[in-house]
Amino acid sequence: MFAANSPGCLVRSTLLVLGVLGSADARSAISSVVGLAGHKLVQTASFEQARLLINNGVDPDIVIFEAGDSGRSYDLREMMRAASSTPVCLICGPDEQRLRDAAAQLGVACILSRPLVESEIAEMLTGACRVSGRLQPQGSSSLFRDVTDTAALPGNTIVEELEDERYFLAASPSMLKIHRQVHLLAEVDAPVLILGESGTGKEVIAHLIHKHSRRTRHRFVNVNCAALPTDLLESELFGYQQGAFTGAIKDKPGKFELANHGTLLLDEIGEMSAQMQAKLLHVLQDGQFNRLGARETSRVDVRVLAATNVAIETALVGKTFREDLYYRLNVFTIKVPPLRERREEIPYLIEEIVRRSPQEWRNSSDVTFSSRLMDAVLLYSWRGNVRELRNFVTRTMTMRDTATAIDELEKKIADGHRVEAGDEFEPSVAESAGMRTVMREMKDRAELQMIREALEASGWNRRNAARALNISYRGLLYKIQQHGLSPKSSLSFRNFS
Repeated sequence: MFAANSPGCLVRSTLLVLGVLGSADARSAISSVVGLAGHKLVQTASFEQARLLINNGVDPDIVIFEAGDSGRSYDLREMMRAASSTPVCLICGPDEQRLRDAAAQLGVACILSRPLVESEIAEMLTGACRVSGRLQPQGSSSLFRDVTDTAALPGNTIVEELEDERYFLAASPSMLKIHRQVHLLAEVDAPVLILGESGTGKEVIAHLIHKHSRRTRHRFVNVNCAALPTDLLESELFGYQQGAFTGAIKDKPGKFELANHGTLLLDEIGEMSAQMQAKLLHVLQDGQFNRLGARETSRVDVRVLAATNVAIETALVGKTFREDLYYRLNVFTIKVPPLRERREEIPYLIEEIVRRSPQEWRNSSDVTFSSRLMDAVLLYSWRGNVRELRNFVTRTMTMRDTATAIDELEKKIADGHRVEAGDEFEPSVAESAGMRTVMREMKDRAELQMIREALEASGWNRRNAARALNISYRGLLYKIQQHGLSPKSSLSFRNFS
């Protein structure tokens, strides 16, 4: 184990923890403790993926490594080589003596035994803080813990690697809640309905559910129900027999068969025709279907996830979505909030987008997100959500022109594409005011709303609210006093001074 934390020390800043975790139990335990400690966690399933991340600029303060079932010593040796001077913590069973001996020879910093104990994980993280120099002596004042600057202590931030260069990022209370929901739902082999606007990351969440489920070793298959007409969608889902129609020159399995024992995502299911909805309902009920032109029945074992940006309640009232299919799919529902409702994640998303961009873009680009550009980014409504943000960042890096990027966003904001912060925010009529005045006014409004939302979400726990807002505790107290906020406050912008 790391050297014990010295007396009178206080964690001052966050660790970047790289978790190479193969089992659901380890992922759950590490994620929980790292999150509660306020550190940032990047998760991956193999040392090959971890090595790729390290080679592409991820510089963790500690690697928590769970060796696979085969080639354990080799995997550990390769992980140690990839991690270089970064401390590595090994997770293994109490009876795996050969692996423990290899760990001692390789210089592993510490070993966590299965089953994992949260207090031991927390102790390991404290030791890692001390080794990395992320501790400072406690002051003599009894108020030191309450008023110390915690700007470097953001709330729990999770970045989890997925297949095909996808990743899941959570830094807001709503997305962290979804991350916890996914861990609970992953082991429950039941349908999940994922709702949210276009571009919010519904497909990413589906991949995350598959990754943590018992079906993770089998295929994840995605079908875009809006991209195909009914007759083609039927053959795409269920397949066909040779001779079923003109051009069917050989048998073809459908997506249900390809996803057997795995996960099938029915994306944009709200666009599916009533005829196809009836056929889908039959498959969901008993797992049986017929290929087009086939007499025999096929049976599959598939977990079905469905996603849509359609307002499902409206579709039910309008009879465009079958009520019985809705209740079959709606065993569990995940509602993904739009980006404008989780603005605290925007800086983290920009950081990840830049870091994951091609190396030549980063080497040749001198783009920096100035405070003015970040103000505009945070004020803009991002109706295209994460997809629109990604395109904007990519375009800004490619063109290397932050002035144009600022002008683009400020013009859209002035034209009404600002953050919708609540009913009390009346449209600003500022024809006679300069752009700086308008921007300052809108920034104040957005700041006020973000503070109020964070305080309400935390039940007016100001320390938790400060972490969620990524500002210091003292800074939040000042803002509360400045805005005249109180738990029962109904302050509007007109009262703001």
